[in-house]
Amino acid sequence: MTISFQDGRYAARLARTDDDLVACHRLRHQCFFGGKGQDRDAYDAICAHVMVEDQAGRLVATARLLEIASGAEIGKCYAAGYYDLSGLATCAAPMIEVGRFCIAADARDADVLRVAWGALTGLVDARGIAVLFGCTSFAGTDPAPYGRAFQRLAARHLGPETLRPGPKAAEVVRFADIPCHGTVPMPPLLRTYLAMGGWVCDHAVIDRHMQTLHVFTCLEVASVPPARAAALRALAQTASLP
Repeated sequence: MTISFQDGRYAARLARTDDDLVACHRLRHQCFFGGKGQDRDAYDAICAHVMVEDQAGRLVATARLLEIASGAEIGKCYAAGYYDLSGLATCAAPMIEVGRFCIAADARDADVLRVAWGALTGLVDARGIAVLFGCTSFAGTDPAPYGRAFQRLAARHLGPETLRPGPKAAEVVRFADIPCHGTVPMPPLLRTYLAMGGWVCDHAVIDRHMQTLHVFTCLEVASVPPARAAALRALAQTASLP
């Protein structure tokens, strides 16, 4: 699996060296925990790692990708540790779990996310991927500030009952139980998934280690609106993929 994608000020590629991986781990730690350090776990060894760099070669965004041949392998993904994914186990097509997506605090402009999605679109088409999924994070472990956002998810964006993951983690909070208060908006990554036709489960997991709330998010590639799919493919035209 390779990615080579450039658009304007930013370029996307896959990590190739140990130094590349260290840079990804450091950015993840900075974004999720703050300060210096490395965010690493056992899943890193089985994932490909996307790097988005600026013109100076500075890493401004990263994500890790776990490609699985079908739903029969879904038990090995990161999300399976927190959600009951038995509904997706029947999927016969290739899937990718997108995890640890983060953008440097001083580089949060729309072009960074756009380049990341352009590269990912090229990969999806080249590999015949049918489903993208992952855990999208909300900062902190208190659901109250996100009450309005969670109620909107419950009202408009729940996935099909046959596919929607059930609770598995030790600490969860159902959207229906959160008062419709708070003005903190949804994270940009989640908004992007939803704009493309993505869906979510009916609860958030409280992750004490990461100090986040996260929500299972799924995008069935066939459900992406045609106009948006065409725009993403046009963006991905310069991607070089085997």
